[in-house]
Amino acid sequence: MNADFFDIHILWPAFAAGLLVTATHVPLGMRVLERGIVFIDLAIAQIAGLGVILADQLGLEPNGWAGQAVALLAACAGALLLTWTEKHWPEVQEAMIGVSFVLAASGALLLLASNPHGGEHLKDLLVGQILWVNPRILALVAIVYAVMLGIWFAYRSRMGRAGFYLLFAVVVTISVQLVGLYLVFTTLIVPALATRRLGATRPAMAYAIGVAGYAGGLWLSTVGDLPSGPAVVCVMAVIAMLAAALLRPSREEPRGI
Repeated sequence: MNADFFDIHILWPAFAAGLLVTATHVPLGMRVLERGIVFIDLAIAQIAGLGVILADQLGLEPNGWAGQAVALLAACAGALLLTWTEKHWPEVQEAMIGVSFVLAASGALLLLASNPHGGEHLKDLLVGQILWVNPRILALVAIVYAVMLGIWFAYRSRMGRAGFYLLFAVVVTISVQLVGLYLVFTTLIVPALATRRLGATRPAMAYAIGVAGYAGGLWLSTVGDLPSGPAVVCVMAVIAMLAAALLRPSREEPRGI
């Protein structure tokens, strides 16, 4: 990649994918941070990735409907399991989330051990290939995300533990295949963390950090010939740290969205 590669026709699908992920992950990230379960997306995303790898091992097309169904079923099963552990052992829920992540990651490594392209598949799962996202799937993703956001804003106060985990599982399963696990976690937690002391302006500032992170990271990766996913992660983190240092904490009680 070089300066001549800086082409809007290549970058706009990646940026659009980043905007879609930001739209859903900012409100969910605020709730995750509020509940103190910040690593839940890593666990569920890893479980969904295990489902994708399992589908591939079974001879199913990972990007086809069957492969997506296996990934979604795996993520929902993981979500229901974490719902059960939170109900029965709330004092160790964060530890259970960590154990779930490690088990899913280890299972993925075992399944990929005999695959000559296993390392490449694992890298795609973690880092993602946001620069090569298929523009044709963005409209469908936007529709699904819009439905998920509609459900969230309409029923979040009545959703309950199981409803939250299942909605979260659907969103993360889609997102991790769009942008990779690292970007999913970063978009979920970093904007919410940087704006945690703000009041009514918190949602707008969190969205601004997410959008600026994707825009700046994609630009940096293009002009600097750098991997897109890690570039976005680092740029978003820097922007979030600057915002946290410069923004004045509000005297209002912080409000989620």
